Amino acid sequence: MKILLLGSGALKIGEAGEFDYSGSQAIKTFKRYGHEVILINPNIATIQTDPAEFSGSDITADKIYFLPVNPTFVTKVIEKEKPDALALSFGGQTALNCGLQLRELGVLDQHNVTVLGSPVQSIQYTEDREIFVQKLTEIDIKTPRSIAARSMAAATAAATEIGFPVIIRAGFTLGGQGSGFCECLEDFEARASEAFNFSPQILIEEDLRGWKEVEYEIVRDNDDNAITVVNMENFDPLGIHTGESIVISPSMTLANREYNMLRSVSLKTIRHLGIIGECNIQFALCPWDDREYRVIEVNARLSRSSALASKATGYPLAAVAAEIMLGHPLPEIKNAITQVTSAFFEPALDYVALKIPRWDLKKFRKVSHSIGTEMKSVGEVMALGRNFPECIQKAVRMLAIGCDGLLTPPEPFRDRDHVIESLRVASPLRLFAVAAALFEHHITVEEIWELTKIDRWFLTQLQRITDFAQTLQSTTLDAKTIAEGKVLGFSDRELARLSGQSLESVRALRQDAQINPVTKQIDTLAAEFPAQTNYLYTTYLGQHSDI
Repeated sequence: MKILLLGSGALKIGEAGEFDYSGSQAIKTFKRYGHEVILINPNIATIQTDPAEFSGSDITADKIYFLPVNPTFVTKVIEKEKPDALALSFGGQTALNCGLQLRELGVLDQHNVTVLGSPVQSIQYTEDREIFVQKLTEIDIKTPRSIAARSMAAATAAATEIGFPVIIRAGFTLGGQGSGFCECLEDFEARASEAFNFSPQILIEEDLRGWKEVEYEIVRDNDDNAITVVNMENFDPLGIHTGESIVISPSMTLANREYNMLRSVSLKTIRHLGIIGECNIQFALCPWDDREYRVIEVNARLSRSSALASKATGYPLAAVAAEIMLGHPLPEIKNAITQVTSAFFEPALDYVALKIPRWDLKKFRKVSHSIGTEMKSVGEVMALGRNFPECIQKAVRMLAIGCDGLLTPPEPFRDRDHVIESLRVASPLRLFAVAAALFEHHITVEEIWELTKIDRWFLTQLQRITDFAQTLQSTTLDAKTIAEGKVLGFSDRELARLSGQSLESVRALRQDAQINPVTKQIDTLAAEFPAQTNYLYTTYLGQHSDI
């Protein structure tokens, strides 16, 4: 079979590299089963477009077209290559939109091209905001109160009916383009006008700021076998784009009842929409009434979160999705790690994975440093550990912005007022403002919650870090204290700075006390599963990057 794969698109924020992981895995899987792969992707800065001598022949497509992913150029490639099938799920929103347009133009029917995975109709259900709400209403799934509009007059009438404040969501867009909150009619008109520049349809929704945001990654095969591979929770409350937020997996603040309620809703929703392969579903969960939830959106494709979920769990979502598209049922797909058990299982993590975005806003003049429903981040890092404090401190160091931990912000705060303003307005500095508020200005968790609506559990965990740091300033450093610091993610450098000792002396004390990562279990696993040695040691290094 000849498969045409639409790649990750041009090099820009919210596109390109974010989907290179999924596209590369799909190509590798398709070729492993002997299929010919034609790739369209204009971005040379990806693994999937590397020549075979750089990336290895199992990742390189048989033919690569460095062309824009739009109907004009894709149609020309279809006419020339005459593919049997089209893979849309591995190139983000650009690929999905292109697939929808090709169907509307009749190109797919004209050239007898089959869409792999989710039918185009199912993709339409998830992308058209009005149809999406209608489909979920059919099965009594709650969505935000909303009205779709295709003109400024209709949008203004919808906002007036729902009542301010409202959120605008643009349909068929990537990275939250054109989306945002509006407090009054004046703000609304400018924002709505901008949103119509990105999409012919916008959705006016009720304001749910302050609610928790939770995601589930789901796979479903053609036989209706479906599992939730992992769930993730945003550190920030609703109102911050997932790509702009700190995300932790598995969720930390959900009770078992809440977790299973959202899991059941996820599976029910995906089955009703008819999605085949992998998808992502995002929820808003009311923090003061755990029975109240809203389904915000469903991405009928691999997303940025999919790469995080795959690496955090060891479950290769893109590869499994590609196998499902080839007609393989989940029970017959092997676990890529053990090569023995089935992919028809839900991973259970005895550690946590945490993602922090990386911004480079200082490169631009006059740009707002506030973050919200539109993506501005240019990358992200992932840290692994045994608890939230350990992970958050490791991730901060991995950002390469000059921070040794939460207590060394990339730029100093001027005073208490600067800290409070940085808490009030979400920005790349907010996390460090929380630490400064607790450590230097003795602002309480409750006061920080009032300003940020970040869940109190997360704030309390950050307070564990700042409380320990204050203890370090008045305690003689010994082996027990170092061990406690390592549990909370402190590096040797931070322990030295806070205790007023040299880095060399702290490191010598730690090594004398034999406070080191334990490698015996990793060595044992590597001997048992030699094919996965690289994965095991990569995971190990991620868990212990602070030493």
